[in-house]
Amino acid sequence: MNKHLLSMADLSLADIELLLDTAVQMQEVQHRDVKKIPTLRGRTVINLFFEDSTRTRSSFEIAGKWMSADTINISGKGSSTSKGESLRDTVLTICAMGVDALVMRHSASGAAHQVAQWVDAVVINAGDGTHEHPSQALLDAYTIKQHHGRVEGLKVAIVGDLLHSRVVRSNLISLRTQGADVTIVAPPTLMPSGIRDWAARDGFALTYDFDEALAAGPDVLMMLRVQRERMSGGFFPTEREYTEGYGLTRDRLATLMSRNERAVIAHPGPMNRGLEISPEAADAASSVILDQVSAGVAVRMAILYHLLAGEGNVQ
Repeated sequence: MNKHLLSMADLSLADIELLLDTAVQMQEVQHRDVKKIPTLRGRTVINLFFEDSTRTRSSFEIAGKWMSADTINISGKGSSTSKGESLRDTVLTICAMGVDALVMRHSASGAAHQVAQWVDAVVINAGDGTHEHPSQALLDAYTIKQHHGRVEGLKVAIVGDLLHSRVVRSNLISLRTQGADVTIVAPPTLMPSGIRDWAARDGFALTYDFDEALAAGPDVLMMLRVQRERMSGGFFPTEREYTEGYGLTRDRLATLMSRNERAVIAHPGPMNRGLEISPEAADAASSVILDQVSAGVAVRMAILYHLLAGEGNVQ
């Protein structure tokens, strides 16, 4: 593995498999009475989040603490950037205190790559703008593998606001590297620019017709959040029309299960219930949304382990 985790493109198939295998061991810690291993004792991890987050920041914090690292959370509003300090000066100041790793989320695409050139600490990209979110793609792959036993050869449909999503970019790299058959679905206004060229180059399919994708009986249906906070224009007429065209409604849930009774429903969260996903689908027996949250801690423990501890006893 590389020194940093900035993009799923940093990881080979062997790297992905190593991280997912390690996550299996790490998930055993979650079931212990005392959830603590000494693996990262003496290491300092800073969670530097310039955007709000519940799942990612909390799971990285728990992962670090369960591995005995000193974990500190810093928000954008709580840092000197709110006083006008540059990102470069902020991260250099933090790293001058002797930290070992920066887990960073930032609204600017490419921010994590830039920070990795400025500091000696390990940099983990916890989401940069609309670019990538590699640890999310890894936990998605882990969840899929736990339920289906494999990723290779599975049919995966990713549906929703692809234009503003960092999750879809990381998942396309991850899932295609692992041999999944991927289809992306969105209205034309929410398809990223140049997506057809990317699809032709990397071998995934795209369609504007959600019902057509459901008819193929995907093994995994991943719904993405409509990111209203990133929208400044009219990407769809009304929320009701979006739900009718691209929401996982009760009827579409029934269609999915009739086509593939082993299908699972994923969502990286947070969810807009009633918009891109109905309550019935979110809470269905086939939903693995909470499993994704649980997997997030184990996978992020594996990431921290391999970037900070190297080889050795994970116990």
